[in-house]
Amino acid sequence: MTDASEPPAAAAAPILPPPSSPPPGGNFTPGASPFSDERQMPLIVYILHLAGFATGGVTNVVGVVLAYIGRDSAPGWLRTHYTYQIRTFWIGLLYFAIAIPLCFVLIGVPLAAAATIWFIVRCAVGLSRLLRGEPIANPETWMI
Repeated sequence: MTDASEPPAAAAAPILPPPSSPPPGGNFTPGASPFSDERQMPLIVYILHLAGFATGGVTNVVGVVLAYIGRDSAPGWLRTHYTYQIRTFWIGLLYFAIAIPLCFVLIGVPLAAAATIWFIVRCAVGLSRLLRGEPIANPETWMI
């Protein structure tokens, strides 16, 4: 029988390996839900970017504003995600601004399709790295 003042024995939790790039000074816990730590805001921004296809781009604007707000106070590894999200927005806007008018001469249709695929893949890559706790290797890239 145990004393009532002693805490109950904790169940043995599996020990997870640390992420490949541990975030310095952050409150990221390996295996923790991304909704419970500092990854929450970048996760929301990625979701807002993807939802932009259904909202006509309104959530993309909200997402880029949130990314600008969160970037300055984020730890270094998350700052790479914010920079990547901001650049995804602006480069995507440029690609669509070129492709949409060109739809009148039909070359814009495959260009808009390529821009859409590029945008979705960038968001998927960013989400994947965010959920694994990894920074974006080159957040300044125009590619994926």
